[in-house]
Amino acid sequence: MTIDAVFFNLGSIVGVKSGYPFRGAIDESVDGEALAVQMKDVDPERGVTWTNVIRTSLAGRKPADWLKAGDVLFISKGARFYAACIDEPPEPAVCSPHLFHLRVHAIAPLLPAFLAWQINQPPFQRQLQQAAEGSSQLSIRRPVLESLTFSLPSLADQQRIMALADLARQERQTLHQLIHKREQQLQAIAEDLPRTAQATH
Repeated sequence: MTIDAVFFNLGSIVGVKSGYPFRGAIDESVDGEALAVQMKDVDPERGVTWTNVIRTSLAGRKPADWLKAGDVLFISKGARFYAACIDEPPEPAVCSPHLFHLRVHAIAPLLPAFLAWQINQPPFQRQLQQAAEGSSQLSIRRPVLESLTFSLPSLADQQRIMALADLARQERQTLHQLIHKREQQLQAIAEDLPRTAQATH
């Protein structure tokens, strides 16, 4: 597949904000006004697992940057940097300070799902690894993320790429299901072996 693309600095087509500035650990509060998405809740393929997200109170003075469908969350600390495009939050939600909240500019011809996909691909990952800072824990600063090079093909090509990515995801799921069924079959055989041996002894 031959694809023409234009190169941009990420920050010129995507708004990048830090997560909500919680002070210390995020405490669960059944009466809280917001869901707080943390690193453990984010998966590069499945997005946010909303059923695992805790409810909390926003004690700070900073206005919340509420998450919405099509936003992209970027894990900016740790051994692995990755992004996930989210669906509509079931309730008002923010993300933790260890995540960057990315939103495609209204005039940019960029699919949010394609943004997340390209961030997770080897060429962009190499940029991230080269730009990472820190000794005990690597991290990406917001100005650094905004300065990285992003390849922007046409919307039609983005849609074609995402269709292929969706197909690959479905194939992986099918393969994992087949492997799981085969493992169950082998486990059942292993469980039956002692019984068979006793019956014929």
